[in-house]
Amino acid sequence: MSRSASKSHADKRASVQVASPSQDLPVEVVPGRLTQTQWEDMLRLEDTDDVVGEIMEELVGNVMERCLKTYIHKQLVAFSVSWAKGFLVQALELQFLYRDEGDGPAEASSDTEDSEPMTPSDASHAEEDGGVSANGKRTKSSSNDDGDAVLRPVKLSRKDLYKPPTVEELNQLKEAESLFHCSLLKMQMEELLKEVALSGRRKQQIDSFVQTVTKALQSVPSSPKVELGDLSWLTGSAKVPFILVPAECAGKFHMAPPASVDLVGSYPLGTCVKPRITVDLAVTIPAEVLQVKDDMNQRYPRKRALYLAGLAQHLSSSPEVGSMRYSCLHGNRLRPLLLLTPSESSNFTLRLHACLPPGYFKPSRFHPQRNNIRTKWYTGLESSDPESPEPPTPHYNSSVLGDMLPRAHLQFLSAVSSQCPAFAHGVALIKVWLRQRELDQGAGCFNGFLASMTLAYLLSTHRVSNTMTAYQLLRNSLHFLANTDLTENGITLAKNPDSTAPSLPDFQKAFQVVFVDPSGHLNMCADMTACTYKQVQHEASLSMQFWDDATVSGFHALLMTPKPLARTSDHIFQLLELVKLQASCKKLNLLSELMDHSGNYVHTVLPYILSLLQQGLGQRIHLLTHSLTPDPEWSVEAEPPKHKTQPPLSFGLILRPEYAASALERGPPADSPKAAEFRQLWGPRSELRRFQDGAITEAVLWTGETVCEKRMVPRQIITHLLQLHADIPESCVRYVGAMMDDVINVSHDVLSTGEEDSLKLVQSYDDLSRKLWRLEGLPLSITSVQGAHPALRYTQVFPPKPLMMDYSFFDKEKSSRSLLPKEGKPCPAYITPVTVVCHMEGSGKWPHDRVAIRHIKAAFHINLGELLNKEHSYTCRPCPTHLDVWKDGFAFRIHVAYHREPQVLRESLTPDGLLVVRDNEAAQALEVATVHRPLLTSTLHGIQQQHPCFGAVCRLAKRWLGAQLLSDDIREDAADLLVASLFLHPAPFTPPSSPQVGFLRFLRLLSSFDWRNNPLVVNLNNTLTGADYTDTKNDFVANRDSLPVMFIATPSDKKLSLWTKHTPSIQMLQRAVMVAAESLKVLEPQLKDGNQIQDVKVAMRPPLEAYDVLIHLMPKQVPLIHQAVDPLVVVFSRGVMAGKAGNPGEIMPVIDYNPVSLFLAELRDSFGDLALFFCDPYGGTVIAVLWKPKAFKPVPFKTSEINARRVEVSGERAHTVPNVEAIVEDFRVMGKDLVKSVEARTERWSF
Repeated sequence: MSRSASKSHADKRASVQVASPSQDLPVEVVPGRLTQTQWEDMLRLEDTDDVVGEIMEELVGNVMERCLKTYIHKQLVAFSVSWAKGFLVQALELQFLYRDEGDGPAEASSDTEDSEPMTPSDASHAEEDGGVSANGKRTKSSSNDDGDAVLRPVKLSRKDLYKPPTVEELNQLKEAESLFHCSLLKMQMEELLKEVALSGRRKQQIDSFVQTVTKALQSVPSSPKVELGDLSWLTGSAKVPFILVPAECAGKFHMAPPASVDLVGSYPLGTCVKPRITVDLAVTIPAEVLQVKDDMNQRYPRKRALYLAGLAQHLSSSPEVGSMRYSCLHGNRLRPLLLLTPSESSNFTLRLHACLPPGYFKPSRFHPQRNNIRTKWYTGLESSDPESPEPPTPHYNSSVLGDMLPRAHLQFLSAVSSQCPAFAHGVALIKVWLRQRELDQGAGCFNGFLASMTLAYLLSTHRVSNTMTAYQLLRNSLHFLANTDLTENGITLAKNPDSTAPSLPDFQKAFQVVFVDPSGHLNMCADMTACTYKQVQHEASLSMQFWDDATVSGFHALLMTPKPLARTSDHIFQLLELVKLQASCKKLNLLSELMDHSGNYVHTVLPYILSLLQQGLGQRIHLLTHSLTPDPEWSVEAEPPKHKTQPPLSFGLILRPEYAASALERGPPADSPKAAEFRQLWGPRSELRRFQDGAITEAVLWTGETVCEKRMVPRQIITHLLQLHADIPESCVRYVGAMMDDVINVSHDVLSTGEEDSLKLVQSYDDLSRKLWRLEGLPLSITSVQGAHPALRYTQVFPPKPLMMDYSFFDKEKSSRSLLPKEGKPCPAYITPVTVVCHMEGSGKWPHDRVAIRHIKAAFHINLGELLNKEHSYTCRPCPTHLDVWKDGFAFRIHVAYHREPQVLRESLTPDGLLVVRDNEAAQALEVATVHRPLLTSTLHGIQQQHPCFGAVCRLAKRWLGAQLLSDDIREDAADLLVASLFLHPAPFTPPSSPQVGFLRFLRLLSSFDWRNNPLVVNLNNTLTGADYTDTKNDFVANRDSLPVMFIATPSDKKLSLWTKHTPSIQMLQRAVMVAAESLKVLEPQLKDGNQIQDVKVAMRPPLEAYDVLIHLMPKQVPLIHQAVDPLVVVFSRGVMAGKAGNPGEIMPVIDYNPVSLFLAELRDSFGDLALFFCDPYGGTVIAVLWKPKAFKPVPFKTSEINARRVEVSGERAHTVPNVEAIVEDFRVMGKDLVKSVEARTERWSF
């Protein structure tokens, strides 16, 4: 109780008056015990005690309040942890929803399910809580009380809120503070490790199947010895998994039970992770099956293949074994595998490796400089020089040597793992990182074995500590990969190699990438190309760049975002008809290398093609990558596939935008020693040229008139070099770099995506801006001239072209000097008004009345028009709201702005004369038009200057939105911001350098971003800090229910999302997400496979089956029909002369006239309460109508609501329902001369 309150209470008691009798007659209050005087003394004493008590109470209260605040401050960390934990639990429910198919009901309730981690795209497609996800699995219900999946702060009881943290929690907080950005990242890592780990039930299934197979292998029957080429002992249907070329091979073979069967690889080491679960079983070939000289001429690889065929024949009768297939270890045909799956499950694969007995061959026999394949045996021809040394066969040697060391490698890794508790988890995180980048599978990949060995190298060289966590191991491993170039300086795990072990220079001479195993004899990266390792290095470096960036979700970018080749590389090209690479081997004289690769001409010629392209492309590219040929799989009853049956080789280019589009390749001076090398590289394309600086140098000039054509210069370089040096014809090269450009092509003569037209418009605008600044005679000076149109930031889908009017098409209207189309002519060409905002200076002369301000602005429009016409002869048409200026064949629409007008619109007077300031839609709209949109235009223009393909990506994205009838829901400004985020926050990618890859990433962003629980922050001009991101996210979570469904935050708009405030609705956003995901599924296969039946425009054609009414329009009256995805062959004259620009003083044409948009606006105004209307604004000839189900419920009859409704009487009550037939007829009447037909799809109507 406060002191003031206590005083008032005491005063009330003290104010009680007691009648005082005479002094000489004491009055007894309690007879014989308490007199009146004693009673009054007691009252005064009590009042004194109350005052002292009140003071003490206030003092104690203040002290306790301070203590409480101090205690709360100390508990904020515990609250933050608890809140973050609840936040993470809900976030993970959206990220990890797949459960392992092998788990039974008994394990389904476990918290450590063997479930598959969802990719962000899968998570975004899951239905609302309790629904069914895209793959048909039932998703988990959210823990929120209201049943939705929106994240909200966790509500804790007071007891839990102020509960002191435990010692364990304090230790975890300290660890999270020192190692992670926050506790959330730590917990995300932990949950991911749980998701990829194998469950106990799965391990039991694997162990059981391994025991079954091991027992079956021990009973393999023996067979008599036969010649190596005699296959008569194979009585079953199993084939030999080896291409027997040459057919003749010395030696004998017979089947016998294996000497031993051992688990090797990741499973016994504890580093096996999902979703691709493979368990390796090493089956040791008995020594009596082998011979001393089996290392020569493919004898051992063939015996290995025969032994696997014998195992397949034996296991085919086992009921426990399900499917059996052959494969190769990382695409190496010399190391075939037998793949087994159990009959009751197919969630894991058992790989049988036929291996050599330990120490059977001396490792020195497989030195990288030794030869083990004789030229005479392989070619069947005598050498022209019998005394010449045989060429070394390092790749063949490493293949045989690799079969001698799997057990030794397991022992080494087990010893390292036992010293580091987090070793298995660290390897698991590296594997997830590699898998998301498609680097862990295929020929020459950076597989899980190399990941384990890399971490073992760091531990053995003390670059990392045994006490580090998995997070630290991953970070240090990526740092090591990013900063260590194994193509220049190899590394070795051998501490004390024997005297016969090769040196690192020996390995570097034979292989492109060198990483030597603990024995000192085997290069574990023998099959890896330099480009693959450079890709690993690039990805690791990129990961380290955004790891510590507080503005990036490191966990999602690092471990949860897939990076396929189509979305990672700016340009992609494929080599088709791989059989033509045989001619390349002959052209490049690669017979020795072909023997080394045992006839695999694809792997033989690949390093030379990569080196050639790297040299030719030079500084135009940042990185050259190639696809890793997937491990082939075929039935045990089929012959092994030929090399030519491999899928096409795909190559990816990450471009340097400042050099990639250069049409000139300038070489050395003519008298330089390097001139001969330049001429040898470029052949007849090289020629001497004299430059403006007087230098005479070798040069190559590539063709390209437009920016779009210049972006394809790398294609010309690649096809020329491959034809010249490798005999690969251009018909065998499928280049995928501009397949999407056709949908935004603005020219019929050359391929152009509009950059040239945008540049002309910007130059004309700059000239107009300068002339406006210089105008004299205005009552107030101009303070700024700002563009506020997408074309001025290079993002207009089809930028305006300079036009000259064909006067024969029009009638001249003399009073207003205007051109009106003649009767019966097609609709004239649509002329886009380019918005320009002209701010006038502030002055006391401006009125404070909104109507008066509008009148002043109208006067300024008239005055500006007169001055521009007088000084520059521009045709002008002033209007109350704007001034239209016809200049250089463009129409500029100038809006005069006064900076205080939005504030005036917010002010109003009450009847009592009080000034009230209240925000309203009119003020907001004016502020957006005159302040925010010009600022956005100038900012995005800056992004275009930094990234030349930004505008083209925006145009593709908005063309797709228009084609899918979504442009009225995701408006132009919002779409531009979505694309801007791809360039400003590209993690885990690099900024796009081609429109195609930018468009694919746009679709991915739209379909996978968690719009319900996260704001999309676009850090324009890089002004937001990590703290700003946190504040924006916290405000978003706290006010989620009142914010737009698509929330885009910028530095100037962190809390309102101005550009998506009104649209899209939640239903239209869901449709956009769904259509984007489906478009991505359609497009990526189109880019990968040239044999697809449909073209890439299929992603631009909307499905119209879902609509109730289709209004077909007359193409003749659609002025933008030439912009359609599938334009008509017939071309209508629109009253313009192509390729010419207007002259000063021309008559003003009709501006901003599009009957389709006007008709659409009229339909929405008349029937917007009954239906939704959709149309492609870029040449669409169909208006799609979708009835609103709620609008068709009967409502009580009211005369004021009878429009488009009919009356139905039931009993004594009258109701009205929409008169659908009359509405459809109104569509025809309202669109007279524009509507061709109305297709009423009555079979869809459910009312």
